[in-house]
Amino acid sequence: MSKQVFGTKEWAVANVNFVDGCSHNCKYCYSQEMAIRFGRKSPQTWHKEVIRTKAVEKNYKCFDGQVMVPSSHDITPIVLEEAILVISKLLTVGNNVLIVTKPHLVCVHRLCQEFKDYKQNILFRFTIGSMDDEALKFWEPGAPEFSERFDCLKLAFNNGFNTSVSCEPFLDNKIVDLVHKLYPYVSDSLWIGKANMLMKRISTNGYHDPETISQARELVEWQADPHNINSIYTALIKFQKVKWKESIKKVVGLQVSCEIGSDN
Repeated sequence: MSKQVFGTKEWAVANVNFVDGCSHNCKYCYSQEMAIRFGRKSPQTWHKEVIRTKAVEKNYKCFDGQVMVPSSHDITPIVLEEAILVISKLLTVGNNVLIVTKPHLVCVHRLCQEFKDYKQNILFRFTIGSMDDEALKFWEPGAPEFSERFDCLKLAFNNGFNTSVSCEPFLDNKIVDLVHKLYPYVSDSLWIGKANMLMKRISTNGYHDPETISQARELVEWQADPHNINSIYTALIKFQKVKWKESIKKVVGLQVSCEIGSDN
């Protein structure tokens, strides 16, 4: 019997990370929650990006499948040079690399320039959970606003790179409109998923203020309503590049993935 595959395993056979912490400081961040739980970071220090020197300096092998970079932090202007070095090492030994980021235009522009000869070996996956800058700023206070992320998607697409989007978590009830906006610039796939374990994660990550708790409960309740999820599924089922994370599949009755997806 095949083993069910969840989370980043749906996207890649291996993850490569080279930073502790993330200046995007997303309230719902699973990586922050784990780092705090295991004593590697605190809510007060998570936003400070610390380079893992050994991870940057090491030589990487060629993996048997797509490699995701990064999975537990992000590519920000602060760590861009290290990101280029790590990705370059992965590409030069023959890897297909999935670059996942809440994208900064300066970073994507540089990545497109540096790796223009590796377009067939790179898949960009930009995390965009809303078109509403107020929602983005509330949940992802250090990350770029929507217009910058959208410009990054168009830049990579227009430069001939393979492009995809992660709308996990989607942060409001306008996900159908968001997909319509982004879809023309997606060459590969667009993934949709709920905010998983939101209440636990915001608590561990140090967000106990009434506004965050209230908005988190509102988002959880909306996403917990099967009618809302089925409405999204019905509206987007015709879009062949739309992919559903396990949090959606369980609601609409789809089989959860049993194999690691190959997007390249």
